Amino acid sequence: MQHDISFKYINKLAIPALITGVAEPLLSTTDLAIVGNIKENATESIAAIGIVGAFLSMLIWVFGQTRSGISSIVSQYVGAQRIDEIKNLPAQATVIIVGVSLLILGLSYPFAKEIFQFYNASGQVLEYSVDYYKIRAFGFPFTLFTIAVYGTFRGLQNTFYPMVIAIIGTVVNIVLDLAFVYGIEGYIPAMHIEGAAYASVIAQIVMAVIALVLLYKKTSISLRFKLPFNQEIPRFISMVLNLFVRTIALNLALYFGTSYATAYGNEYIAAYTIGLNLWLMGAFIMDGYSSAGNILSGKLLGAKAYKTLVELGKRLILYGFLLGIALAVIGFVLYQPIGRLFTQETEVLTSFYEVFWVILLMQPFCSLAFIYDGMFKGMGEMKYLRNLLLLSTGLVFIPTLLFFDYLDYKLYAIWIAFFAWIIVRGLPLILKFRSKFLRLAKDEL
Repeated sequence: MQHDISFKYINKLAIPALITGVAEPLLSTTDLAIVGNIKENATESIAAIGIVGAFLSMLIWVFGQTRSGISSIVSQYVGAQRIDEIKNLPAQATVIIVGVSLLILGLSYPFAKEIFQFYNASGQVLEYSVDYYKIRAFGFPFTLFTIAVYGTFRGLQNTFYPMVIAIIGTVVNIVLDLAFVYGIEGYIPAMHIEGAAYASVIAQIVMAVIALVLLYKKTSISLRFKLPFNQEIPRFISMVLNLFVRTIALNLALYFGTSYATAYGNEYIAAYTIGLNLWLMGAFIMDGYSSAGNILSGKLLGAKAYKTLVELGKRLILYGFLLGIALAVIGFVLYQPIGRLFTQETEVLTSFYEVFWVILLMQPFCSLAFIYDGMFKGMGEMKYLRNLLLLSTGLVFIPTLLFFDYLDYKLYAIWIAFFAWIIVRGLPLILKFRSKFLRLAKDEL
């Protein structure tokens, strides 16, 4: 069987996924850009959004791994031409993950203050963090539902509808952010940081409703929960548990970064928050090719098309590296305007500009790590991904951060640690992929 991995087809999958990836972090980045320009307590508001964003990102990334699990299994069954055997799996997977997340959310909500004190928030920043979280939290289950639908579409080799959902959600969020944060005289009072939270929640609900409608109208997959459980549910749960542990390791790195930046002072956590959101924006842009790798690698593995899989890996290395260079160049060209887009606070901008170049230099290396990360998820190699991230966080990121923090490098310490972490995450994936599938490709008839 011939499998299309042409530049045109890869981009047919990657570009909509890229747009989807950009739209997702815009929910938080829009909050930052708009709230960062209010006249009262802008620095404290940015810091609060950054702290809450780090915690919510942890929850979403931990429980949002359902997308990768669903996508991996569905794409492999598409490649094996046995899709009818797992049509009830997405509904069962969605119910499991949303149910568990609601339990976690219920446990965390009453302890919001203690959680953000754990992030070293205090005073006005702590107060804003609690207020922002207690509104944003209600959008959490809707986000997870949408992510599960994304996984189903991606497994079916479709990235177009997730793009449509994400664009609509982003537009709704931006419009409501402007209306709620600044207010509309005579109609809506200015709600500042709370307005940003309400805007995000409404956007997340809108996205979930559209996702449900599109899945019902455009696919043969039903989200009606039925028993007995599909035969692939144990493998799905195993994948999600491995990714759960992996994501805890990932968020441990993010926690350390946020916690140390917060301890350095308000201008540092504000600058770090801007840098982190831009770094995550770059990651989500690269997620376009990562998603294409995820979708196609699962399908090719299911079809046992190993030669084509090896060729796909070669092409994605090239595309990803060029994309990373392009992002770095754009960042250097727009170095000053990018910072001013988020805030006019001089101390925050000074701290941000000092380290932004490190974030930009990381981009080509990030692209390789993220793209191969997506391919390994598509092939169901969750256990290896788990072990690799545990080792890179525990043996590379944390020691590097502690060493450079001891030298009083402040934000440099955080971003140097992230740079080393990315290299150690990416290189072993490339080496393992080539050692395994070059051999299988030679044996393929």
